[in-house]
Amino acid sequence: MDSSNKRIPLLKDLTIDNITDNVNLVNSKNPSPRFKFLLERLVVHLHDFARETRLSQNEWLEAILFLTATGQICSDVRQEFILLSDILGLSLLVDSIDHPKPAGSTEGTVLGPFHTHDAEQLENGAIMSHDQNGEPLFVLCTVKDTQGNPVSDVKIDIWETDSSGMYDVQHLEREKPDGRCILTSDEEGKFWFKGIVPVPYPIPHDGPVGMLLSKLNRHPMRPSHMHFMFEKEGWDKLITALYLRGDPYETSDAVFGVKEPLIVDLGRVDKDLARKYPGIHEGTRLMTYDFVLVTDKETVQLRDRNSVEALKKLNMSVKIVDGLPVPQID
Repeated sequence: MDSSNKRIPLLKDLTIDNITDNVNLVNSKNPSPRFKFLLERLVVHLHDFARETRLSQNEWLEAILFLTATGQICSDVRQEFILLSDILGLSLLVDSIDHPKPAGSTEGTVLGPFHTHDAEQLENGAIMSHDQNGEPLFVLCTVKDTQGNPVSDVKIDIWETDSSGMYDVQHLEREKPDGRCILTSDEEGKFWFKGIVPVPYPIPHDGPVGMLLSKLNRHPMRPSHMHFMFEKEGWDKLITALYLRGDPYETSDAVFGVKEPLIVDLGRVDKDLARKYPGIHEGTRLMTYDFVLVTDKETVQLRDRNSVEALKKLNMSVKIVDGLPVPQID
């Protein structure tokens, strides 16, 4: 490459104190304002981390080997980097920034590494889990907007573990999806199905992330929960989960996913409910919840406002371009 044609800045006399400015100078030819901003701040924080901690070569090599091992264990059914992001609290942080929730709407939480794209489309009332060892659970929920109006025709992706605490993709003999399905809310915003009572389970901890948790003296357990993902054009995508109150890991979730508004108490199906929904027996465990979605417009406005206010506190003047902040250059 002919550096003169690219007008690459000349670098010389690099030191601990000026290396950061020099790296950002070289990267400043990036034509994307957002990418340029992201990379500049990444370099600043990485370099400051190294200077602040007086990072040694051996420590940095160990970190590189850890990241290498994390990538090597990834597969179509296991995303170790998502696990790493989860156990560091980064997944929840990014979701909270990118999908801010106005008062009264349902909180989001982590996607986790076991969502798939092969779940079957089922009718309301269908059986989602065929685990004979699981305790039967009837789930009856609604989807509404922030004004309390029902939202129909919402695609709802649902998944949970079996009674042993394993997702279907973790079983080598898996032939087809189980413990997961896709439903659609009806004209009243309702959806319902038959699953099993969720149980606590460990995230995969036989790899690099598990090794890190062990070194940190942390357990790999997640509290009992069921995942939900809501999608409809014009509405902000909601990735969330419902957690069972009183679970032993409720306050120490390995991936920081639990939020108080998402904790639920299980009830029992009564006579009236059993009569209304065929195939549901009185006394069956019952999970109910009213999910509240937010429109794309509401989310964009709130996210833009939050971005400007947050960066202003860091003495950074920004403008919003394509829904994302970039430096404001006079």
